[in-house]
Amino acid sequence: MDLSVAIVGSGFSGIGLAINLRKAGVEDFAVLERGGGVGGTWHSNTYPGCACDVPSNLYSFSFAPNPDWTRTYSRQPEIRAYLERVVDTFGVRSRIRLNTDVLEASWNDEAQRWRIDTSAGRFTAKVLVSGTGPLVEPRIPDFPGLESFAGPAMHSARWDHSVDLRGLRIASIGTGASAIQYVPMVARDAEHLHVFQRTPPWIMPHSARPVKPIEQRVYRRFPAVQRAVRGGIYAARELMVLGFVKQPRGMKLLEKVAAPHRERGLGGDADLIARTTPDYTLGCKRILPSNDWYPTLARKNVELVTEGVGEIRRRSVVTTGGLELEVDALLFGTGFHVTDMPVGRLVRGRGGRTLADVWDGSPHAHLGATVPGFPNLFMLLGPNTGLGHSSMVYMIESQIAYVMDALRAMRETGAAIVEVKPEAERAYNEEVRRRMQGTVWETGCTSWYQDAKGNIPTLWPDWTWRFRRRTAHFDPSEYVLA
Repeated sequence: MDLSVAIVGSGFSGIGLAINLRKAGVEDFAVLERGGGVGGTWHSNTYPGCACDVPSNLYSFSFAPNPDWTRTYSRQPEIRAYLERVVDTFGVRSRIRLNTDVLEASWNDEAQRWRIDTSAGRFTAKVLVSGTGPLVEPRIPDFPGLESFAGPAMHSARWDHSVDLRGLRIASIGTGASAIQYVPMVARDAEHLHVFQRTPPWIMPHSARPVKPIEQRVYRRFPAVQRAVRGGIYAARELMVLGFVKQPRGMKLLEKVAAPHRERGLGGDADLIARTTPDYTLGCKRILPSNDWYPTLARKNVELVTEGVGEIRRRSVVTTGGLELEVDALLFGTGFHVTDMPVGRLVRGRGGRTLADVWDGSPHAHLGATVPGFPNLFMLLGPNTGLGHSSMVYMIESQIAYVMDALRAMRETGAAIVEVKPEAERAYNEEVRRRMQGTVWETGCTSWYQDAKGNIPTLWPDWTWRFRRRTAHFDPSEYVLA
């Protein structure tokens, strides 16, 4: 099947672009989704306690507000239901091809088309858009002996709900955003839970609460009120850029909020307080909101393990210090392949080179969207578009506007190819690197924000409104249109 636009992924990025294409009168497009349902990360992540740490009114499409959110910070089932509803409201479900796994996408210079091989057959497309996002492929460390473990083992993003964890001895490895949410839920019914912590995270008090029925009624009757609330949340979140980017020393003020939160949650246990106190500046790693994490670590059936995993045996985990812990199940909250994202290996541009070949371990793109040598390829949530403080939907909508303007330029000029100039992409990424200097992310910690070379190809180091201003209009002078 030949398409005008092929979109990979049906999360916020893919759904948002599909809706904008239909609004613009483009009908010959398809969304290729490897999963059995729409929603992207909100379809694949179903672990207990899964929720968003960005307020609901901001973590939604600006053109599709939801007055019926039941919580100020929505949980996974409600976000997925919202996306399902949006797909139907805007009439794009017929364009989504589920259970269609993209195996490889190759640029054909002679045909000026992308050849896309999938588990459901071959497609060709004039334009290819990657909407897979960075939190796609689970990362499980290659622990010695892992394959020999006899019990159930699962990553948070591939939760097996057929496994009953009640009454089991469990080892949970990792203390990132997902573990912060599922560990308190699992601990309630486990016989014993060993929580393996490599580096203590900064935990802030969570302001999540149920949305009052009167608030929902006001939002439904007066949509402008919800828009105003959204704007207020955005502005408040944007102020955090001062600490992240402009004045990292200002994050010390938030540390003074986090410290008593930790001490109260741990009931004053001096040993636990010492082992859960970070030794890096707040914000260098992802800040995590939770009111349950510390009380969970203080439970009698929970043990915090600060030694690393040395070996996994048939029914146990052995620490790097030689302590053997008998366990019945393994849980991995160990994150995703972010800087080595799978799309890099699957997409081949001119000369057969993959994105991974070009990136050489450090992803980069112009405005997080385009790479020299890859004509008619756009990425949504590509390199340096991540945020540590606000809603990724804001960045997605900014990039969608950019892609739509690029498609308009192609249509109006009659161009068959659009390709960013190497000098434009290079200048942009040099600017990003300059802006990254002095940010809180470069204050000395090691995080998934960094690649193996120590660069930070994941985050946007400035105000988000500046990114939106940069992506508001496609600049033909930065591209070859032929």
